[in-house]
Amino acid sequence: MANIRYNRKVSLKTLSLSLLIVVSLEFLSACVPIIIGAAAVSAVDLALERRTAGRIIDDNFLELKLRNIYSADEQLGVAENISVVSFNGIVLLTGEVHTDAQRQRAEALVAEQSVETRKVVNELDLSGKTNLASRANDSYITGKVKAKLIRAEHIPSSNIKVITERGGVYLLGLVTRDEAEAAVEVTKSVRGVTRIIKVFEYIEPE
Repeated sequence: MANIRYNRKVSLKTLSLSLLIVVSLEFLSACVPIIIGAAAVSAVDLALERRTAGRIIDDNFLELKLRNIYSADEQLGVAENISVVSFNGIVLLTGEVHTDAQRQRAEALVAEQSVETRKVVNELDLSGKTNLASRANDSYITGKVKAKLIRAEHIPSSNIKVITERGGVYLLGLVTRDEAEAAVEVTKSVRGVTRIIKVFEYIEPE
């Protein structure tokens, strides 16, 4: 691996800007719910982000919009299990639908959001919903992978999203190729992972 050191030090100026973004998001959330990933985002997380503040907001609004569209859609509706994740305009669809027509419909609805969407990665399975035990195991694996990525020295965990479906781990985000391979190696070390699917967008090392 190339000698790339991920700098976790944050200047006061950058931190102040990040705090301003957090306050702005809190202000906006009084009108419309804003979800940043699966958990709250700290000022330090934002300072280390490679996406712009506008892109972060666009990604999260897009996720919320698509979930609402799927819930209201006659072909898909609340009976389907569709997970939507957007990172830098790349939308990943995971979960289960019953028919190929539903699978294509889910992708088409993303493509209609052309302003916010740059690419659609459709990984929907044609099967019934996973049971509660399977979903709980997926959540456990996701948590373990995230924790290991955070502890890894040369991996920019703030720029990587982790999604698990049926033991398969999807990794997406803005990374160098070396960072991507390091993230894969970390993910491999987590018990229960059945496969790893890279949905990364690659950047050049600084």
